[in-house]
Amino acid sequence: MNKILCTAAFLMAATCMPGHAAEVQTYAGPQTVKDNPARIAVFDIAAIDTLDALGIEIDGVPNNLYLERLQIKYAGAEVVGTLFEPDLEALNALAPELVFVGGRSAGKQAETSRVAPSIDMTIWGEDLIGQMRQRILDYGEIFDVADKAQALVSELDDKIESAKAAIEGKGNALILMTNGPKISVYGPGSRFGWVHTVLGVPAADPDIDAGEHGDAVSFEFVADIDPDWLIVVDRAAAIGSNEQNAKSTLDNTLIRQTKAWKSGQVIYAPSANVYIAAGGARATMEVIDSLAAGFSTAR
Repeated sequence: MNKILCTAAFLMAATCMPGHAAEVQTYAGPQTVKDNPARIAVFDIAAIDTLDALGIEIDGVPNNLYLERLQIKYAGAEVVGTLFEPDLEALNALAPELVFVGGRSAGKQAETSRVAPSIDMTIWGEDLIGQMRQRILDYGEIFDVADKAQALVSELDDKIESAKAAIEGKGNALILMTNGPKISVYGPGSRFGWVHTVLGVPAADPDIDAGEHGDAVSFEFVADIDPDWLIVVDRAAAIGSNEQNAKSTLDNTLIRQTKAWKSGQVIYAPSANVYIAAGGARATMEVIDSLAAGFSTAR
């Protein structure tokens, strides 16, 4: 048996030893894991963000964390691969007791499970806020910080209520993502749909049926909808691309004709928080704060 499989066998056996265990909700359903793992590796930015908010030490991370505060915080952590591809040799050298995958790394759970017990904590679809609450509470159970987890959920709920108050009665909005010169729109049933369903932002076009990647549209489409507000996610900025930014893309004759542009009601959401760290506790609360602040400026 090779070194990686031997390590995996040892760690898997360790989880069966007498002691405490936590049952958590994973992407695949309920799963029981050993609580208070001494060393962990995390391949999902949302999970890293939430665990960090709970004060959990993270030992292994991907090579790019995208959010500046996380890059600074975990500059000294072991790099165990990328968001898309684990480095199994580095992971084996770290010898974690538990590995978290999710989102872009979800398809690699079978590989990381060869090294250590792994759970998929992907957050998906329009119920992002509900799943985020569950993840916070589950991490609280795993690491025996249930009080901190409940406090974090309460903080989230308070921010949601504040945002709803700022948003109420201010008009409709269209969620739009730029990718260099291209644009896509997202509706209530999309990955960004929680902005409509949880925060109560009326959809400028409730019939938009955008999936994971949105509906690619023209600038004429946006002008025809003529939303009161534009909520903009800049994908190029989120991933650190050198393509033109959202403000340059949208500064054209058609968009300048919309009510949103004329009224200065264009909110540029923290793009990496929305696109890369969606469902992370701090990242998502920062997005909620930015939306509340933006709607508070309504004329």
